[in-house]
Amino acid sequence: MPQAAAALAVSDQELAELEAWLRSPTLPAGLAQRARIVHLAAQGHANIVIAERLGVSRPTVICWRRRFAERGIAGLGDRPRSGRPRTIGLDKRLEVVAATLAGPPSDLGVTHWSSRLLASELGLGHTTVAKIWRDWELQPWRVATFKFSTDPQLEAKIHDVVGLYLHPPERAIVLCVDEKSQIQALERTAPMVPLRPGRAQRQPHDHLRHGTTTLVAALEVATREVIGECYQRHRHAEFLAFLKLVARAYPQRQLHLMLDNYATHKHPTVRAWLERHPRVHLHFTPTSASWMNLVEIFFGILSRQALQRGSFASVTDRVRAIGRFCDAWNQRSRPFTWTKTPDEIHSKTKRKSTSRTRH
Repeated sequence: MPQAAAALAVSDQELAELEAWLRSPTLPAGLAQRARIVHLAAQGHANIVIAERLGVSRPTVICWRRRFAERGIAGLGDRPRSGRPRTIGLDKRLEVVAATLAGPPSDLGVTHWSSRLLASELGLGHTTVAKIWRDWELQPWRVATFKFSTDPQLEAKIHDVVGLYLHPPERAIVLCVDEKSQIQALERTAPMVPLRPGRAQRQPHDHLRHGTTTLVAALEVATREVIGECYQRHRHAEFLAFLKLVARAYPQRQLHLMLDNYATHKHPTVRAWLERHPRVHLHFTPTSASWMNLVEIFFGILSRQALQRGSFASVTDRVRAIGRFCDAWNQRSRPFTWTKTPDEIHSKTKRKSTSRTRH
């Protein structure tokens, strides 16, 4: 075994910054490798061990150890490279930024610039445009979405929902209820190729469709246990049948059910049943805020772990698979913890004005 080199002197602050680098998914590969070299060197590993573990040469390890010892974290960056100095002046760079923010003219028939298209319009190289975009953190090929809730009772509903999470009524059961519709029973046209070292599990891209089912689920906030039932259709009759199932599961207890604003939840037949069963109380999330319903987290986990893979020759097989997942979920259930207060949520729902200019 090679003799361990003396541990590289790294302060606690520098070590914390290196570890933050290593956790970053956007850190350039070169910097990540240098950070790993220094991190292992700080633990006293021999240079040859570090080189073998990271797949680099021993002189590379020695180089970056020396650079860090001389200049600290700053020494891990790239030094200025030789060659022709930058010939693109500030005015031209600002022209690229302004054109990017303004977007392409309508006669080009495109919705956003590409580096080559903008470069041809401005008489530049596309690599120059791409570098300016990186410097200004501009990414015209990306788009994000947002949505504001226009519910007139937004603040009251936020306080109601979060209040049930943070301060549930004594001796009452709080349940998050929702439907996951259009769960397809897909049969793969060929067997899946299993996972192998260096190769992901593979499945054929085509499949046979054998119908759909709708899962209605209630997640108990205190325990995270789930009651689930699959139905062929997605109407108020099925929702009412599920309400009766939940009521039987928790006899003689006050039930507070969290729901979204789907029409079946407010059907006259459902309201009439609720009037005859005053121990069942419905609470509605704000419009466009179904994310506040904790059962949505369960649906996301269900999709990733049980629905997206597999092959099912019938809806019955799919329903059985969902049932097995729910049973296993209840065996290992741990409660979710809600942390945001109503005021913290409400402060983020307010629209921020970007300009006070009067037109």
